[in-house]
Amino acid sequence: MPDGPLFRYRELIAAGDLDPDSLQEEVAEKLQKLHSALESYKPISNPPGWLDRLVFKSRRRMQVPPLGLYLFGGVGGGKSMLMELLHAACPFDKKERTHFYKLMTDIHDQMHRRRQLSVSEERDPIDYVAEKIASKVTLLCLDEMEIRDIADAMIVGRLFDRLFEHGVVVVTTSNRHPDDLYKHGLQRDKFLPFIRLIKERLDVVKLNAAQDYRVGRILGSTVYHTPNGPEANAALTASWSRLTDDSIPTSGEITNRGRKIHVPASAHRVARFSFADLCEQALGPSDYLEIASQFCTVILKDIPQMDGDKREAARRFVTLIDALYEHKTVLICSADVPPNKLYSGKESGFEFQRTVSRLIEMQAEDYIRARHLE
Repeated sequence: MPDGPLFRYRELIAAGDLDPDSLQEEVAEKLQKLHSALESYKPISNPPGWLDRLVFKSRRRMQVPPLGLYLFGGVGGGKSMLMELLHAACPFDKKERTHFYKLMTDIHDQMHRRRQLSVSEERDPIDYVAEKIASKVTLLCLDEMEIRDIADAMIVGRLFDRLFEHGVVVVTTSNRHPDDLYKHGLQRDKFLPFIRLIKERLDVVKLNAAQDYRVGRILGSTVYHTPNGPEANAALTASWSRLTDDSIPTSGEITNRGRKIHVPASAHRVARFSFADLCEQALGPSDYLEIASQFCTVILKDIPQMDGDKREAARRFVTLIDALYEHKTVLICSADVPPNKLYSGKESGFEFQRTVSRLIEMQAEDYIRARHLE
């Protein structure tokens, strides 16, 4: 039987699990060509060391790696699904699929540990990290490449340059064209070589899907679950599974004006929080705006009924809903009571009425279909 992402894609359509989409099929065809190239590609069993790279680079011989893929386009077009078809069909075991944010977090951790070693070492810690990755991975599939942090911007180019030297083949998804990565970021001129590297080593392909498939997974489903409890929790978990293709949640942080905001779980631009995570912590309007801009869907658990004793949490909740609403971020949540009974305090009661109205509107089909604003 023929194997590879294109054949698997057609099987899913034949089974009724996917709707036909000519644009997705074009991308699947490109992935099939890469799959065929990987079948004859001989991964490097012993990547060259840093001394080899410095001294013997001109003498080193290795098979030219296949061109990777940079797949970009709007949310819900099927980019991650298509990349997963390639990853699943990859003909060797040295492969990994992970979220770009998780990769960068792991790399920062490894570099920090390396710098803490008591033995002094002149070599760049990035060399060590790249060698470690390349020793285990030949095909690296990354979900949602996005550069917002100057710390990531300053190391990502050097890291990928080393990975490519080791023969690692990279496939990544993103919502942005490479030219728009880290746009308006600090010291962006130092980031531009990475953009050139991406264009040189990856085939840049836009996926303009005919429809937002994530919207179809939400429409017709309840997004406001009440009361809180096991049944509501199960519904939120089911929503997570539908929207992320059963991805394993990844915890991490996002940065806002130099401050770190903890994100307990995220994947495919969907984030999960509890009410306590967002409304009982010292977060402000700009923090909520950053969350709303980065995530297309927020799943929020355990919204309580609030009174005057919880007026600070209620005030933050109002600000959070305003931010999500302004960015057209979909909210899937569980709460003790319906929106019109959430707040019984006297202070800020008038302001909360706007929140009630927005919570109701955010359940409507027109809102869910609206384009997310970054």
